[in-house]
Amino acid sequence: MIIAIPDDYHNLVRSLDCMQALRGHEVRIYNEAAPPADTLVRNLQDADIIVPIRERTRFTREIIAQLPKLKLFSQTGRSCHHIDLEACNERGIAVAAGSHASPYTVAEQTWAMILGSLRDIANETALMKLGRWRGRFSTGLKGRTLGVFGLGTIGKLVAATGASFGMRVLVWGREGSLAVARTAGYDTAASQTELFEQSDVLALLVRLSKETRGIVTAAHLAAMKPTALLVNTARAELIAPGTLAAALRAGRPGFAAVDVYENEPVLNGNHPLLQLDNALCTAHSAWLERDTYELYFGEAFRNAAAFAAGQSLALVNTPKK
Repeated sequence: MIIAIPDDYHNLVRSLDCMQALRGHEVRIYNEAAPPADTLVRNLQDADIIVPIRERTRFTREIIAQLPKLKLFSQTGRSCHHIDLEACNERGIAVAAGSHASPYTVAEQTWAMILGSLRDIANETALMKLGRWRGRFSTGLKGRTLGVFGLGTIGKLVAATGASFGMRVLVWGREGSLAVARTAGYDTAASQTELFEQSDVLALLVRLSKETRGIVTAAHLAAMKPTALLVNTARAELIAPGTLAAALRAGRPGFAAVDVYENEPVLNGNHPLLQLDNALCTAHSAWLERDTYELYFGEAFRNAAAFAAGQSLALVNTPKK
């Protein structure tokens, strides 16, 4: 079978050990970042199986209709909101998703960005190469308040690390998060606004849903301290559109560290946050780690190989026969 893998713009998939699962099949890997729709269709129109890389491409009804040979989407990771499942059902296209996720990569990235921002690592490295000196103090962590918005699997790792640095951990979220926080001995905020007001470092770790989309408003950001750092390694859409850049320009919060964006990939440095000196930005790279790639792609490739061999798979949709 022809197995197509779009959006490998880091050019890393070929280096994976789990590629061995696709032996005997014609594997086509495409490295363009956000190609035009006609290029995408041209690349994929002969594919029997497509392995999407996370949610980098949105497979709409219109795109799916132009892929006549497609039999299976074998998704890397668990999220399939970027695939029109009803269109797949109508055309008899199966959709298999991953079952594994690693919380450690996001927790590690969150702390890398916290420390990188508060210690001004990127700027200091650039200055040192120029033989110049940093002209501001770093911010220490001990005794300061780490706000955790969403104490799920990732949030618990982030909170525990903050506590190990001697930080006060303050939690807000659904009742489940608050109950876990109390059991762990963390403080809980009386409201979302109080979380934003009191945090010196605030990590957004809420799962994106209809209820949480835009849950962080301009008023929440304006309530933050001018010395505070907001970290978003979850989803950009948790924050109301355009409000973070405006808040940073206004000085509340004083800093942000961001790994997620409304439109990804960010091309040619074209994003408002990249124009700001008080924003530390990485290109949704929390999961860009070999073990995580092997985990996600390994499952997707095994699902693809099993499907090609005629084996049954657990599907996230109900395709017509």
